[in-house]
Amino acid sequence: MSDFRIETKCIQSGYEPGNGEPRVLPIYQSTTFRYTSSEQMGRLFDLEESGYFYTRLQNPTNDAVAAKICDLEGGAAAMLTSSGQAASFYSVMNIAGAGDHIICSSALYGGTYNLYAHTLKKMGVEATFVDPDCTPGELEGAFRENTKAVFGETIANPALVVLDLEKFAGAARAHGVPFIVDNTFATPINCRPIEWGADIVIHSTTKYMDGHASCVGGAIVDSGNFDWEAHSDKFPGLTTPDETYHGIVYTQKFGKLAYITKATAQLMRDLGSIQSPQNAFLLNLGLETLHLRMPRHCENALAVAKYLKNHEKVAWVSCPSLPDDKYYDLAQKYMPNGSCGVLTFGLKGGRAAAVEMMDKLKLVAIVTHVADARSCVLHPASHTHRQMNEQELVEAGVQPDLIRFSVGIENVEDIIADVEQALL
Repeated sequence: MSDFRIETKCIQSGYEPGNGEPRVLPIYQSTTFRYTSSEQMGRLFDLEESGYFYTRLQNPTNDAVAAKICDLEGGAAAMLTSSGQAASFYSVMNIAGAGDHIICSSALYGGTYNLYAHTLKKMGVEATFVDPDCTPGELEGAFRENTKAVFGETIANPALVVLDLEKFAGAARAHGVPFIVDNTFATPINCRPIEWGADIVIHSTTKYMDGHASCVGGAIVDSGNFDWEAHSDKFPGLTTPDETYHGIVYTQKFGKLAYITKATAQLMRDLGSIQSPQNAFLLNLGLETLHLRMPRHCENALAVAKYLKNHEKVAWVSCPSLPDDKYYDLAQKYMPNGSCGVLTFGLKGGRAAAVEMMDKLKLVAIVTHVADARSCVLHPASHTHRQMNEQELVEAGVQPDLIRFSVGIENVEDIIADVEQALL
């Protein structure tokens, strides 16, 4: 639906019913699909024919929702995963293996940092973490002969660092590797990284896309712009025969669909982190109101940030939409209509005051979640990032007193009143 605006795509993309078919996307709650010909089933297994035969690989509900997300991001192909973590893992491991290297912005969600710094290291893939505000020369110095990807978050969780997409995209392009961007916080409503040079975009759909804290999920979108064949020596998994499929060469057989086809046919086949059709159905309901919710999230967050900034007990506030924020200019460049509904702040009383204030909240809940309709808070150093040491916390932009405040879409005066009583 490339001719339509993004608001229309949120509602209409991905599924187009025929005459007499359900108007609402059906839930294909089936593990398997029937065929009358053994030969046709064989062609499906050989990737010689497109179709459904087992939900671990593909499902019509999932494919429709993936197609919608793909359209929202302006990509060529997409797939759903069971979680955002699975999307982070698949996006890299689809093109990297033991002995390879990746470059990451150090300002990352704690789970992603652990995945790349520790778990992938056990698998033989080493990650170098660079300051997101590094100079082009410093970024250049992180590349190696075996570097296979560059990774960053549009808006870092929870540091709220806005990544200079063009800087990182340019460096990746100069070294013939793809730039992978986690666009969870901004969503395609506020930023479309592919338009700024990203090659692959991933999401934790658990957050704003779902919007109601109902389903864990992830998505990977391939722009179709990276020329794997031009760098065939770096990416043999895509450009040389896959013996598990009788010697298919993904780039030759599938063109712009090569990356997602390989991720589905290999990684999903072998690791099985598929999103359930029921979750995909609920995700689609969230996507239908994404364009309505995001402006309200951003509006409310900015109002709360301004309130906190003027409060005598607040030491500091970070919100990319505040004019004096360190990342305001980058936010205006990449997300002029708003960044996200998340802000961070610290109290003058430090960590103890933060815990006391959070425990006194009534409307705003303490939960291990972020970016849904309900306002919530978290203390990352004690919760999501507690596996990090002090140095790793500093590199990730997580101060010990940092409170992550995910501002919901309730009435903003009620949200502020709850914070006010908790600060008394």
